[in-house]
Amino acid sequence: MASAFAHGIVAVALTRVGLRGALPWYIWPVAVISAILPDIDVLGFHAGIAYGDVWGHRGMTHSLAFAALWGVLVVAVVFRGSPQRLGLFMLFFVITASHGVLDAMTNGGLGIAFFSPFDTTRYFLPFRPLAVSPLGLRAFFDVRGLHILANEMWWVGMPSLGLLLLGWWRRHQPSRCDTGCEGE
Repeated sequence: MASAFAHGIVAVALTRVGLRGALPWYIWPVAVISAILPDIDVLGFHAGIAYGDVWGHRGMTHSLAFAALWGVLVVAVVFRGSPQRLGLFMLFFVITASHGVLDAMTNGGLGIAFFSPFDTTRYFLPFRPLAVSPLGLRAFFDVRGLHILANEMWWVGMPSLGLLLLGWWRRHQPSRCDTGCEGE
């Protein structure tokens, strides 16, 4: 899996690019939690759920169906009065689904059950530059952990920074009518 750090960075970039205008402070923790949430399935290891099971690691909670359900739940509970509910649903769906996409770009594990529960086949993407992340925070404080973080900063952090810069540039461009749209 990609690390929680990488998932969080993607969530911040997608949120900043995906929404315009002033954002409520609580959108940031909800976005980061949404990006990390699919790894809640690691709790199944302690309950005896096998890695390759539907509810095992990289199974149901990494699926597009889970991302859609989570998007609906977040909008219904956290943003129920917002006039931008559809846009918020799409944002949280994409943020949550991005977890599986990043994990499918790693060099380890059994793949991602994107279409669970309808199809439990596990998939990897053809482009897999990310080193698989260790489970647990302590593992990041050794040489291997630092190499993994450096790898993620290159393959996830730099594109996320590019997204943020693109979003900033787009927000600071004059609208087409700033130069006058009289008579159009």
